[in-house]
Amino acid sequence: MSKVICPSFTSPDARRGGKKLGAAGPLDWLTADNYTLDASRVGALRYVSEPTAVRTSRLPRTVIALGLTSFLTDVGSDMIFPLLPGFIAALGGQTAFLGLIEGIADATSSVLKLASGLWADRTPRKKPLVLLGYGISSSVRPLMALALAPWHVLCVRTLDRVGKGIRTSPRDVLLSSAVPAHEAGRAFGFHRAMDHAGAVVGPLLATLMLSQGWSVRDVFAAAVVPGVLSVLCVLSVREAPAPPAPPRAHSEPVPSGQRLPKRLWSYLGIIAVFALSNSSDAFLLVRARELGVDVAALPLLWTALHVVKVASAYLFGTLSDRVSRPALLGFGWLTYIASYLLLAVATEPWQVWALFALYGTYYGMTEPVERALIRELAPTSMQGRAFGYFNLIGGLCAIPAGVLTGYLWQSFSPEVALRTGAAFAALACLLLGWWSRGFRRLRPGL
Repeated sequence: MSKVICPSFTSPDARRGGKKLGAAGPLDWLTADNYTLDASRVGALRYVSEPTAVRTSRLPRTVIALGLTSFLTDVGSDMIFPLLPGFIAALGGQTAFLGLIEGIADATSSVLKLASGLWADRTPRKKPLVLLGYGISSSVRPLMALALAPWHVLCVRTLDRVGKGIRTSPRDVLLSSAVPAHEAGRAFGFHRAMDHAGAVVGPLLATLMLSQGWSVRDVFAAAVVPGVLSVLCVLSVREAPAPPAPPRAHSEPVPSGQRLPKRLWSYLGIIAVFALSNSSDAFLLVRARELGVDVAALPLLWTALHVVKVASAYLFGTLSDRVSRPALLGFGWLTYIASYLLLAVATEPWQVWALFALYGTYYGMTEPVERALIRELAPTSMQGRAFGYFNLIGGLCAIPAGVLTGYLWQSFSPEVALRTGAAFAALACLLLGWWSRGFRRLRPGL
């Protein structure tokens, strides 16, 4: 099958060098780096994931600095989080109060992710918002050591998530703008890998401190150290001036009302369907315990899951720059479905360990790719709100997902709850397959 470059395209490299591949036309907002014409099917556009793009030898300084920032922040956060249930109980709080704390904190964070994304689109500099968010979290998190009542924990945890809500969307825009489109998956994959690495190191560091005679409050106070280092990493970021918005593959021209493209909204709708299947991973730990995994081995199982996330996030993020991102995302969701269905029928502890490893690869195949697709679909001037809506949907849908899973788990059985989650994910896969046709064939009006 022969392929020729569409004559109405101008590649980004050609535009920089002044060499045009063809005259501008009605599709000149697409790029030749992303699409070719299938000569055997006139008018069919096939997505080839930028085969002509040249990969740089190393990640930009901004991506590395933000990755280190995320690593250090998660080290501090995960020195505290695993110890919170026992700490709240010691203060006289009930288990239900822990759920209230996390519900309020996550809801606050989700709303602020959208607000900060909208604000990021209104200002040419994103770094101050990122710095403010990390500064708030790093400042309030060690105050957990001073908590004397459960409501003190609620206040500190909520303020911590306020910082997360402020920084997340502007940070994603910074990451997106630091690399060309053909390296977005690699950049987001590196960032997610560093994030998960912090989730590995934090609990291990807290365990080491406790084994050396540190009190829980001492561990909480020590979280100030990685927090300060994370803020210093943000200060080292050099934010480049925002360039003029270039033509972007897969996105639609932005209408006069500054609305997000329809294709992006449909993608976010599919993300919402999948998010309804994706309840807290704490349920999987409960399932592991039911299948005979010893209580003392659960922290090690959790650590192993994050190790797989670290390895797979960068690997599959980089791969997404070379293959069809919708296809890779769909394969990741299929991995999620397989993990849930197999956990529903598993009977032995060794099977749990194998399935947790499989489940970890799902994160690697989806987290960087979901964000890289946002980078492709959203116009440059609207990246903040695009990431804001993406983060908002994930946070808000987690609430009904958790409630539904908990209800089915308790009222029926773990098997019913897991299979229901797999069913929602399967529906999302079908919708993604329908939606991804637009990456292979673009017609007027899509």
